[in-house]
Amino acid sequence: MDTVIVTGALGRSGRWIADRLADEYDVVAVDLDQPGFEVTPRENLDFRAADLTNMGEVADLVAEIDPDAVVHWAAIPSPTRHAGNRVFETNVQSTYNVLVAAARAGARIVWASSESAYGFAFADETPLPDFLPVTEDHPLRPEDPYGTAKVAGEEISKMVDRKYGVSTCAIRPSWIQYPGEYNCRGVAESGDLAGGAGNCWSYVDVRDVAGLVAAALDNPVDGHEAVHAAAAETYLGRPTADAVEEFWGELPDGCTLDGEESALSTAKAGELFDWEPAYSWHEAADEDVSEPTLWE
Repeated sequence: MDTVIVTGALGRSGRWIADRLADEYDVVAVDLDQPGFEVTPRENLDFRAADLTNMGEVADLVAEIDPDAVVHWAAIPSPTRHAGNRVFETNVQSTYNVLVAAARAGARIVWASSESAYGFAFADETPLPDFLPVTEDHPLRPEDPYGTAKVAGEEISKMVDRKYGVSTCAIRPSWIQYPGEYNCRGVAESGDLAGGAGNCWSYVDVRDVAGLVAAALDNPVDGHEAVHAAAAETYLGRPTADAVEEFWGELPDGCTLDGEESALSTAKAGELFDWEPAYSWHEAADEDVSEPTLWE
């Protein structure tokens, strides 16, 4: 059984990923802390604590474990709750350290970029996308430290491919939602389009994110690729193009959005990994599903 390091594995979405991968791999769950020696990990899972901004700790950990693959999911997940320089430095330094250490070990890499790399979210004035639906070829124009750190991370991802010839897949998730806790629906019910215009009212269920990570690990890309993780439709419950036109007063040239279709295309993930989103707010918003438990 292959061994996979998952960073950020104790985080809100990271634990879903670690739990999903432990069905197929020996998973080493890495975070700033570990749950203690008194706990019993679930089958095929172990814990390590490490400061990922410290290259010595990262290199030592990777050398000890010698993983077949690394999933880098650790990050400060927003530019709004910490000083900007802390967000940027932490996220860029940890991404450099983890991806370089993984590449030197010859491990294939899957890691968390973000839709924020486009610069729609967290902008002072939300820009209209150049085209809709947005594909991974859309220009990246962030004006915040979080999105900019993700752009830098994708350049690091390309660099380790060039230098070490490893497979690196950057996943750009939309707003991650959890079964029974779909906060995006509060935006829809408020009627305030501005509350979700930063990603054109897109979202993704955490189980679909975990499924895409698993698919990317099982089907390594050739070099560096970036793919979206998004649900098939927006969370508004109305035609997406109508919402775009109402908010911005226009549609981009050549807009091909159909009905409630998501503004983020997942066609590339389908082509590379035969993946498509399985979950929708229509059922999952009120679903009663327990969060994964990584230890007894």
